[in-house]
Amino acid sequence: QVQVAESGGGSVQPGGSLRLSCGVSGDTATVNVMGWYRQAPGKQREFVASVIDITHPEAVYADSVKGRFTVFKDTAKNMLFLQMTSLKPEDTAVYFCSASSPILGAYWGQGTQVIVSS
Repeated sequence: QVQVAESGGGSVQPGGSLRLSCGVSGDTATVNVMGWYRQAPGKQREFVASVIDITHPEAVYADSVKGRFTVFKDTAKNMLFLQMTSLKPEDTAVYFCSASSPILGAYWGQGTQVIVSS
């Protein structure tokens, strides 16, 4: 079992910044992909960014957040972060962290709300 917990959401004005954090615990030895997804009201959950933990960790981003969001890991602490800048109202959503293992499957956190509004 893997436990995933997000934190750091909140309300911010357009153009502002927020940093989301995700802690992963439990049977994490086989977790090889960690990522962020989001779900806006009335919409399906969508991919935001992920880090593929191979020999040379690689970050992948959705086109809608490229250049504005940065995803990075603290491997020693089993944590994943999402630094969000130049936030737009359309970034408003519940943000979920995911940890995936080829052996155990995918695990999700409970989500953290981000509201971008003036």
